[in-house]
Amino acid sequence: MTTITIFLASSNELEADRRAFEIEINRKNKLLKEKEVFLHLDIWEDLSTRMSPTRSQDEYNKAIGAADMFVLLAWNKVGKYTEEEFDTACRVFKSTGKPAIFTWFKEPPVAPEPSLEQFRKKLAGLAHFGATYKEAEDLWVQFNKELERLDLASLGQRDDASGIYVDNRGANIHNQFNGGTINNPTFH
Repeated sequence: MTTITIFLASSNELEADRRAFEIEINRKNKLLKEKEVFLHLDIWEDLSTRMSPTRSQDEYNKAIGAADMFVLLAWNKVGKYTEEEFDTACRVFKSTGKPAIFTWFKEPPVAPEPSLEQFRKKLAGLAHFGATYKEAEDLWVQFNKELERLDLASLGQRDDASGIYVDNRGANIHNQFNGGTINNPTFH
């Protein structure tokens, strides 16, 4: 079974959208079971509230560092912790190529705070275009399309030593010792 870890970040104002996303992930898992793929969703409400030797946010950032996908939702604001989580995901992505990063903005904002526009400018500076969604159902349709675009089986494979990901399906590797061929090898 290949496990794909998804970290979902957003401020408390989008709790209902996070819950709807979680329900859809569980439904998707029922369909992916046949393909031996499991989507593991991390949301901050599910992570431990145990005191950290440094600070609780550092524990969330560790979870982001281990994630295959990072999804950020924003509506009226981007809180300092949500932005820190995005920055963590970007830093890890630049060094390892993961997590795949997605940003969605719920439209229309009711009473946007300055942090929302500042974050949009930050994304523009990174040449990243965040997507928009109207309701949780619309978000799921868009995210599900992204899942279909990805090779989920290889997305969850991680070489823990170096952060290098290899999709070796269909490879014909010749054994140097006797010239034999290994079809569809699996390396662990």
